[in-house]
Amino acid sequence: MNLFSTLTVGGLELPNRIGVSPMCQYSCEDGFATDWHLVHLGSRAVGGAGLIIVEASAVSPEGRITPGDMGFWKDEHIAKHRQIVDFVHSQGAKIGIQIAHAGRKASMDVPWRPERYLDAQEGGWTVVAPSALPFAPNYGQPLELDAAGIRKVIDDFRAAAKRAAAAGYDMVELHGAHGYLLHEFFSPISNRRTDGYGGSFENRTRLARELVMAVKEVWQGPLFVRISATDWVEGGWTADDSVELSKQLKLLGVDLIDVSSGGMTPDAKIPAGPGFQTPFAERIRREAGIATATVGFILDPAQADMVIRNGQADLVLLARELLRDPYWPVHAAARLGKAGSWPVQYLRAAPAGSTAR
Repeated sequence: MNLFSTLTVGGLELPNRIGVSPMCQYSCEDGFATDWHLVHLGSRAVGGAGLIIVEASAVSPEGRITPGDMGFWKDEHIAKHRQIVDFVHSQGAKIGIQIAHAGRKASMDVPWRPERYLDAQEGGWTVVAPSALPFAPNYGQPLELDAAGIRKVIDDFRAAAKRAAAAGYDMVELHGAHGYLLHEFFSPISNRRTDGYGGSFENRTRLARELVMAVKEVWQGPLFVRISATDWVEGGWTADDSVELSKQLKLLGVDLIDVSSGGMTPDAKIPAGPGFQTPFAERIRREAGIATATVGFILDPAQADMVIRNGQADLVLLARELLRDPYWPVHAAARLGKAGSWPVQYLRAAPAGSTAR
């Protein structure tokens, strides 16, 4: 295996093992994707990525991080997604969507402005969470979800997955990382409930299992779940927890665990550096027996290639590197001595030995 080997996961064959990590663009109004997203995502498909994962798409208006977030809570959102899907497919790539709920990190301003909570007069909304604990002093005070609220979250994820099928997506990813709603249920730091969704590991992970089962009622394709492997905080979610959760999710039919970390507290001490999260993906892959994706400071083609060759993960997801260079995959192929697949319109600029797409 190497970075340019095909990968089959959940019956879906990817042309290589390079994926575009879901990256919020904060460029929507009322949740609608735009031509920005068509060009942004389409460029990465032109550049040779095997899998494009669309940014966190809120399953409800209150599930957005900011008013600029992409949404997937109404059928009117589907049409633009279908256009994006069709273009990505025309470039030989596969495409999935990450569906999400921001929980207590919702109703914030877009990130290129000062970090602050937006109240109702500024277009914000009431935030919800497992427990009434704010993420930080400048974030909203959440309301604790009651039983009806939890049922609504489950119904919203199911409905979003049904829309993903209607839009023609190849895979769906549930966002359970970075301190957003599902991760908030996982972590003892943010979950102080005393009912069936709090306390024990089994209870704190109950919503994840229920979401997977609900989504699979309407979605028959590959299903990924993104998790934060650790909170990097004493008393929080741990790598041991992530292994156990991954075992349970595999039994429920999840095909791949997308392994990130952090995001639970604003003061976590995270030892970020090249490939710093890959050991978590490697451990989950080995101990839970499930395919994994790794992400985080993967910068160099040789580095990414060795992750695959050494069996540390099945898929490498790139974020900032693909913002800097949408054509990283075809450039990586040249660096690694592989025949890159180029669009016929660009063949005149391709290295010798490149193949036409």
